[in-house]
Amino acid sequence: MVDTQRLTPRGLPLIEAPLQRFEMEEAFWPPFIASLCAAGVTTAGIIAIRRCEDWALRNASYFACFAAGVLVSVSFLHIVPKSIALSSTAPLFILAGYLFIHLFNRFITAFVCDRPATKDYALGLVPTLGIGLHSLIDGIIYNVTFSVSAFTGVLVSIGMVLHEFPEGVFTYVLLRKGSFQESTALWAAVFAAALTTPLGTLISFPIISRIDEAVLAALLALSAGALIYVGASHLLPTAEREPRRYNLLALGAGVLVAFGIIATHG
Repeated sequence: MVDTQRLTPRGLPLIEAPLQRFEMEEAFWPPFIASLCAAGVTTAGIIAIRRCEDWALRNASYFACFAAGVLVSVSFLHIVPKSIALSSTAPLFILAGYLFIHLFNRFITAFVCDRPATKDYALGLVPTLGIGLHSLIDGIIYNVTFSVSAFTGVLVSIGMVLHEFPEGVFTYVLLRKGSFQESTALWAAVFAAALTTPLGTLISFPIISRIDEAVLAALLALSAGALIYVGASHLLPTAEREPRRYNLLALGAGVLVAFGIIATHG
């Protein structure tokens, strides 16, 4: 019997709602799977560097320089131009992102790092927040690009996934250098650098149709401002207080990796 079903004018059962749900499910899985792949690669980087932790901590200054080279270069050469191309108000959000992480650093320094046991925490917490914000926005970008086309989504995903491994590595190393316990550093790095990406995909999917160019530009600009602060105002000065022979080489390696990341983004 169909008398309890909604009918079309021709007397046929109405099936648009199930079809819409099916289409939404189809649209959800590709970006979510891509974000899970990114999280998996990041986690692999964390696990790999954890197995070489003694060596990594001895060379933490190099990791700080390398991370600074990657973050600052990717920000200035890719994220900033992209955000400005999308919206003329992007510079305001770049400044807002920079100031937000600066104020967070001041707060951590004043209220968390005021005891001997926690005096080094800012070294790990500030980059972790900046990287976490960036990874969350990466998850949103997966939704945006796959909503354009599957081909665009796959191309962008390949480029984005390639930079996840080093991101996991230096997030964990900086947390450990910041005097965090091994288990705490592990889970903080996994959450901030890895799990935030699929989280960003999940929370943005219901509102993807309302994320226009202006909103995306603002998110990218906030991310750029945060990463510029982390690299230029936090990591490099920290590394300079612990001069090592090959710091400049590590910085240059980070810049070269950034160029590789940008090239794979197209």
